[in-house]
Amino acid sequence: MTRQMTMVGFLQAQNCTNLASSWRHPESRTDFSSADYYQEIGRILEAGKFHLGFFDDRLAMPDKYGNDHAHTVEYGIRCVKLDPVAVLMAMGMATKRLGLGATRSTTYYEPFDVARTFMTVDHLTAGRAAWNVVTSMNDGEAQNMGLAHALEHDLRYDRADEFVETVIGHWESWDDDALIVDRITGRFADPTKVRRLDHRGKFFNSRGPFTVPRSPQGHPVIIQAGQSGRGQRFAGRWAEVIFASVQNLEAGQRMYRNLHDEVIGAGRDPDTEVKICTLAHTACAATKSEAEDKMALVEKLPLEIDALSLLSEALNFDFATKGLDEPFTDAELASISGVHTMRNRVIEESGPKNPTARDFMRISGRGTPHDAMVGGPKEVADRLEELFAARACDGFVIAATHVPGGYLDFVTHVIPELQRRGLYHTEYAGPTLRENLGLKRPVVG
Repeated sequence: MTRQMTMVGFLQAQNCTNLASSWRHPESRTDFSSADYYQEIGRILEAGKFHLGFFDDRLAMPDKYGNDHAHTVEYGIRCVKLDPVAVLMAMGMATKRLGLGATRSTTYYEPFDVARTFMTVDHLTAGRAAWNVVTSMNDGEAQNMGLAHALEHDLRYDRADEFVETVIGHWESWDDDALIVDRITGRFADPTKVRRLDHRGKFFNSRGPFTVPRSPQGHPVIIQAGQSGRGQRFAGRWAEVIFASVQNLEAGQRMYRNLHDEVIGAGRDPDTEVKICTLAHTACAATKSEAEDKMALVEKLPLEIDALSLLSEALNFDFATKGLDEPFTDAELASISGVHTMRNRVIEESGPKNPTARDFMRISGRGTPHDAMVGGPKEVADRLEELFAARACDGFVIAATHVPGGYLDFVTHVIPELQRRGLYHTEYAGPTLRENLGLKRPVVG
């Protein structure tokens, strides 16, 4: 079968999309705490045959900038954060085939709890669940969860390795055919096919037995988005859907090759066991000129404070301590414990001198629809096809400029063009997320 794109909707259980200024858009819905808000998004994505709607999450509002939350609340900079699993379930009740992914941190939860939560969701959605594995990177999250500071970067991933190993261990402690449910004989399940995990490790002890049987797709799909060297090794070992963010075709191809190498090094097949999807901001319409008008409005929405606050959150460094044109010292750059790939790219692209806060804003594009794909069906489809055909990715994580219109525009204008080119499916392959992604079902016993 001809290779086809994977499509993911980048969702937020909050007052805005991943674009913090999206709530200011005149066409954005403002009832972000209602079930109907998320259910409408789900219905739109499913109409476009999206494989997955995925909820990003952080365990704190952005308050690293100036060590204060006042600006975050005043300007609506991702200050509302609902529980993504609860929101996901509301969306699941309004859809039949759309995959449903939510974020849970390996730093602030326990493996048994995460294993049970997502296996339960997988049952209740008939095999459509996915877990987005994050390690949590800023001090605000740590302080909300009882710690003073975020864990060191590589230590977070060491802990995450053992966490995922433990979760999968629980998921695989029931055989597929363990259930009997015979009311005549009185036998509910075969006890020889349900095992205790008895995990004892450096970070976790978790006994079992697990309390949720196998689900229709075996177990939830695992998502991960680490892009540092350590993050890529983690993704190569565990992830089935990998999210990446690249700036151009060549960088995407390098990332794609590197991730495939990590998958192979972990003893897995990158062609059958992994989908690599890159972030895409889009503004589309029936014609290029209409799309450019839409983008002109979107570009007026972000404020400077959006970028400074979100940079402080992502890099775990207080940008209020720096003048906009004051260069960072070597020690300050080394102290950044958040997204290392973002820091490194800014350092590389800022030239021979150390970057300033303004350089970080400009190069990272934080808080803006950075490098958006703007155009009619042909223009946007051309750019997606270029990245896909050149093996810079297997698909895309579509980020909306506003809700629900950003997703609706993409489904209305771009999806039919991709289908016309044979690059995108016209029907779901089956009822489970794994079937629709073309991923094998894990089997135990």
